Amino acid sequence: MSKKRVGLAMTGSYCTYERALDAFSRLAADYDLVPIMSDTASQTDSRFGSAESFKKRLEALTGRPVIDTVTGAEPIGPQGLLDLLLIAPCTGNTLAKLALGITDSAVLMAAKSHLRNGRPVLIAVSSNDGLSGSAQNIGALLNRRNIYFVPFYQDDPQRKPRSLAARYDRLGEAAEAALEGRQLQPILAAD
Repeated sequence: MSKKRVGLAMTGSYCTYERALDAFSRLAADYDLVPIMSDTASQTDSRFGSAESFKKRLEALTGRPVIDTVTGAEPIGPQGLLDLLLIAPCTGNTLAKLALGITDSAVLMAAKSHLRNGRPVLIAVSSNDGLSGSAQNIGALLNRRNIYFVPFYQDDPQRKPRSLAARYDRLGEAAEAALEGRQLQPILAAD
């Protein structure tokens, strides 16, 4: 039996990359992985590391070149290339654009292209304004067909009371649930 194919779509929450890459390495045993990065993720160096180093690590993990252009991501839907698209980490910016149907990055094009086939998109939120500016977008996406969330929590309620982060330790079971067409519960997780 062939493995399900999962797109790993990374956006610009650089502080989350280590957790995401660790979780992706656990998925590699069960899924055929396809790397995707937004322009920001694939081109911006940060205090957490260089864009090129993260890109190379993602390519080494998946054995494929990163898709990091809108034109590179467009065939995902028409060719039925993925069973699941995982956006991890998913920034507040990407949440907003996804909620509004804006398609200006490889990750957003991958989502739009993949959703056209009625296939699941799984979001691992990472947003300092998840309980403020991004809350309305999370709410809108929770009501969309074929959109699922990795359970999330307040990652630092004292210093960042509006910040939300995905539970990367639940990524595998969230992926299985999304592939079955169901939201893993509870969505609001304890830290």
